[in-house]
Amino acid sequence: MLEDVREALRSVVAIPVTPFDDTGVFDEAAYAAVLTRLVTAGVTALTPNGNTSEFYSLTPDELARTVAVTVEIAGDTATVIVGVGHDADRAAALARDAEAAGAQAVMVHQPVHPYQSPEGWLDYHRAVAEAVPDLGVVCYVRSPMVTAATLTTLADACPNVVGIKYAVPDAIGFATLAAAVDRLTWVCGLAETWAPFFWIGGAEGFTSGLVSIAPELSLELLARLREGDLGSAMELWRLLKPIEDLRARHDNANNVSVVKEALAQLGLCGRAVRPPISELPGNERAEVTEILRSLRVPARTS
Repeated sequence: MLEDVREALRSVVAIPVTPFDDTGVFDEAAYAAVLTRLVTAGVTALTPNGNTSEFYSLTPDELARTVAVTVEIAGDTATVIVGVGHDADRAAALARDAEAAGAQAVMVHQPVHPYQSPEGWLDYHRAVAEAVPDLGVVCYVRSPMVTAATLTTLADACPNVVGIKYAVPDAIGFATLAAAVDRLTWVCGLAETWAPFFWIGGAEGFTSGLVSIAPELSLELLARLREGDLGSAMELWRLLKPIEDLRARHDNANNVSVVKEALAQLGLCGRAVRPPISELPGNERAEVTEILRSLRVPARTS
């Protein structure tokens, strides 16, 4: 199963939003529709409870339901890589829950403690990996504090650690780490914006929230990178950059809101988000409409 997880990471790893209805309740039907659209389009890796899923805003019951629905929709078609996190004990418990629900892997969120050491980072991830020795484990690296030596030690101690979702905006640092720890499968964790640059440095896949909006375009970017047609890949990158720039606006505060706004305009789910983020104002909603037109994904609702 671990090799299957590695193979799934060599793709577009979708991080779906978690839709809410008008009363703020998890909209399970809309969530299933978003997932079905992804799987039907050919997406083979799904990460429920990621950051774009508003992981830190979901209740324990909602975290469990998103996993259950994702496993059901994925079936034998897509690999489910569940986001887990919070304190080490809770992250390990969520990993065990994911295993019991039928997931094939977990993605360990960056620790949110304000004080961290390399040794503490290692202990945190080892606690999760040891809790589910039969599941694939992907580490979500968002800090340059994590070194090749730390990752090598973790991989030696926990053979089920199979991949790294690297989200430090440093292409040279990424390439250096990927070359130093080549036993792991490396994924660009900064989505389409950084995918071509990390690809050159050793990434074999990339994560995406945009894929929920225009799955065929994210998959086409992957195809062009695999073919080695960097000129064509960069042409598509330029087409996709405006929506990724809008998501990154206000220090990434728009990350989820833009995706949900686009999906709302496509009639797929509501635009509601939970604090500490907020819905887009009118002028940025209009920007989403224009971007959808440029992507040839016309809005159906206002």
